[in-house]
Amino acid sequence: MPQATLLEKALGKVKEHGFKYTKKRETLLDFLIKKNRYVSAREVYNHLNEQFPGLSYDTVYRNLREFCEIGLIEDTELQGEMKFRFSCSESFEHHHHFICTVCGMTKEIHMCPMDFFKEQLDDCSIEGHRFELYGRCEKCQNVNE
Repeated sequence: MPQATLLEKALGKVKEHGFKYTKKRETLLDFLIKKNRYVSAREVYNHLNEQFPGLSYDTVYRNLREFCEIGLIEDTELQGEMKFRFSCSESFEHHHHFICTVCGMTKEIHMCPMDFFKEQLDDCSIEGHRFELYGRCEKCQNVNE
């Protein structure tokens, strides 16, 4: 899907969930769409602060968290730091990832292992889960850290 269409769809979801449109929110989403990988909140903040001097880090982080809650943005802890990316699912549906530990490239995994676990936990109520695989993508397999 073209980046402009993704941005329009994302802004529609923002409005649908009761958030007002701001140029800062649009710029935040556009940055994540263009990056197409996990980035730190600091990277997002640095980019936004260039265009909106004086913007607080807390505001950026709060927006990232709120957009995670409505499924626009995905988060993960990578190498001890929270990272964020625009949802790689065009329909913002549940999915899992392989994440390159060198470049941050992400591949969507098109299956969910929860059926296996549900069978073993049939007397429990599962409220959420996360499944991510970490390693090196094809380009980074020979890169020395």
